[in-house]
Amino acid sequence: MSSRFTAIRGVAIAAVSFGLSMTLQIRGAAAADGLAQARLGGDVFVAGGALTVRDPVAGDLFAAGGSTDVDAAVSGDVLAAGGKVRLGADVGQSVYAAAGQLTVNGKVGRNARVAGGQFELGPKAEVLGNLSVAGGQVRLLGAVRGHVQAAGGRLLIDGTIGGDVLATTGHVELGPNARIAGKLRYHGSEAVQQDPSAQVAGGIESWASGWGSERGAAPSPPHPARAMRPAIGWPWTIGLVLLAAVLLAALPVFYDRVARTLQERPGLSLLLGFVWLVCAPVALLLLLITVIGIPLALLGAALYVALLPLAYVSTAIALGDWALRTWRVAVAAQWAWRLAAAAIVLILLAQAARVPWLGGLVTTLALLAGLGALALQLRRRSPAA
Repeated sequence: MSSRFTAIRGVAIAAVSFGLSMTLQIRGAAAADGLAQARLGGDVFVAGGALTVRDPVAGDLFAAGGSTDVDAAVSGDVLAAGGKVRLGADVGQSVYAAAGQLTVNGKVGRNARVAGGQFELGPKAEVLGNLSVAGGQVRLLGAVRGHVQAAGGRLLIDGTIGGDVLATTGHVELGPNARIAGKLRYHGSEAVQQDPSAQVAGGIESWASGWGSERGAAPSPPHPARAMRPAIGWPWTIGLVLLAAVLLAALPVFYDRVARTLQERPGLSLLLGFVWLVCAPVALLLLLITVIGIPLALLGAALYVALLPLAYVSTAIALGDWALRTWRVAVAAQWAWRLAAAAIVLILLAQAARVPWLGGLVTTLALLAGLGALALQLRRRSPAA
């Protein structure tokens, strides 16, 4: 899940940095052409419909808009979200970005954690650290000095990779300029399409069916411990089960309402979950522009990050309750049975996360449904009302 929420992680990092900088003064703010801009020390915050950053940024850059173009160097980190984001200049530190269409054409001094419908690392771009990317179409034409982790639909590598490549995609293609110093490991239903000029120093390995093998070699059984480990990880799943146990023990009536809401209004729950997931980071960024809004944004960022696992577990509880009401009505209200049902759902979701394409969709839908069902509880009126 963490790979799908790099923008959320960036918001949390931004909130902490703002809290440490509260003693500094905002040196200037302007609102023109529908844009909101502010400076806090060397950091720059900007939000609006169409953004263009033309002046160098001495600190970090935080931008949210329908279209964002960064044409000036940024000495610190870049946190950007929007429909279309283009980074055309160098970034001194790391990049955290999420957009429908995302392009990086400059140098990134550290790591890049990005997500988007389409992502392209331009031919002249260079990431000095590691790259983590999730997207429908991913094109890596530049250089990555570290490792690459990619998840999504189609991955094209036609540049230089200094470390290993770990790809969970439906289609992997290596162009004639592909130079991978490490190993290419991929999880997908299709074989890697490799140009004769492409080079992979560490070899190509697939574990599409739970069996890993080097290209051209006979498959060998995986290590038992590796074969039993789900994609999300047993420690994470066990932690979620414990969280479900606490929630069901502390709030049994509330989660009975959550389960019924998700069962009766699944479409509205998914819609509200999507709105919450997309709009909350933008709202937090706008709050951070003003001094008064900084404490609220700090609290909101902490609550937002904490709410994500709660929403995921809420969906599991709701599905477990639905199963009990369908097949075991007599025990549907008992804590132990509700917990057992929720635990089974969480384990099934963890296993589903290993399935290409379907796994990411199921996990995302579970998160959105939980967020929406929780949000709908805020609209409930008291009996007196």
